[in-house]
Amino acid sequence: MLKITPFFLLCISGLFAIFSSTISKSPVLPLFTEHLGATPTGVGSIAGVSAFTGIIASIPAGIFSDRLGRKRMMVFSAIIFSTAPFLYLFVTNLWQLAFVRFYHGFATAIFIPVGMALVADIFQEERGEKIGWFSTSTLGGRFMAPIIGGSILGFLSSNPNVSFKVVYLVCGIAGIITLIFILRLPNPSEQVNIKKANTEILNPLKAVLSDKNILLTCVVEASILFAYGIFETFLPLHSKSIGLTAYEIGIFLSAQIITIALTKPLMGKFSDRHGRKPQILVGTIIGSLCIGSFFIFKSFITLLLLSVLFGLCLSIVTSATSAFIADLSKQSTRGSAMGTLGSIMDIGHTTGPILAGIVATQYGIGYSFLCASLMLIAIASLFFIGVMMRSKTITIQ
Repeated sequence: MLKITPFFLLCISGLFAIFSSTISKSPVLPLFTEHLGATPTGVGSIAGVSAFTGIIASIPAGIFSDRLGRKRMMVFSAIIFSTAPFLYLFVTNLWQLAFVRFYHGFATAIFIPVGMALVADIFQEERGEKIGWFSTSTLGGRFMAPIIGGSILGFLSSNPNVSFKVVYLVCGIAGIITLIFILRLPNPSEQVNIKKANTEILNPLKAVLSDKNILLTCVVEASILFAYGIFETFLPLHSKSIGLTAYEIGIFLSAQIITIALTKPLMGKFSDRHGRKPQILVGTIIGSLCIGSFFIFKSFITLLLLSVLFGLCLSIVTSATSAFIADLSKQSTRGSAMGTLGSIMDIGHTTGPILAGIVATQYGIGYSFLCASLMLIAIASLFFIGVMMRSKTITIQ
């Protein structure tokens, strides 16, 4: 008989949670926002609401998980996953939609950093590999959601009101499944001691913010997501401008997601055996060269290979950064560390397209990729000087 482990429950929860989160916005959100009468500016503003929630909520979520326990915060996020989708059914104007998106954004903002902290608590020697598997499970949900959501919208295209409601009902069902799996997670015994040990709620955050290695590693992950935000925003426009079809653009994006999902556990395992810091540095440098090359090459095959290679670089870097931050932090501050990572990561992902959009408007779309390349080179240099050259022996907590 198959034994269902807590880690398996957590990964399945991650799959349904991120499926629920993703299907609520891709591809339904811009279409629903437009259906409510929004201008392109309004569509962009609504899309940014949940990202803003992630920026402001990830750190508090990590702090409270250090103080109150991981499972309590996971249950709280699952309650939001299971209730927020049904609020979309009653939305009739943009202000209501903005409120629902803000509320819904708390679910992912809590779930991801607290989930990674929980994985890091459970595993030590296999930490990078297990965090990789957890990330892969969430990527599975992220990959399936647009396909299923788009199919529902296409099948019911003759009645948009019904199609939107069906998508959000599916979103809600996935949220309920997430809650069921989260409730089945055991309460880690370590959390009882953590709760008693904390006398001030901000102590964990102070400990994290005083560690330059943790902050610089967070900045590295933010920079790679800064570049990824530019990639996913401007590659479709760049590809269209050189005559590629929407079908070919879809292949670029799907191939990259599949690459990340398949390689993250392997790259995490590699960092377990061979060290995090060299892997972070090399992955960031190769990622810089890769995304900068989008400015040069224009054939379908070349861009496809670059997309896959950039996905591999994302896997190399992010599988090691999360595990390295977990290594650097004590168990009593690990949630705060992962929350800090989540918040800084969201800032990087959000600001990338904004800054690159200014560059693209002034100089052309190709230069947005050079902007990302220069950012990665600068941050890689900072990581090398600030972390690797001043490295100390890190003992896994």
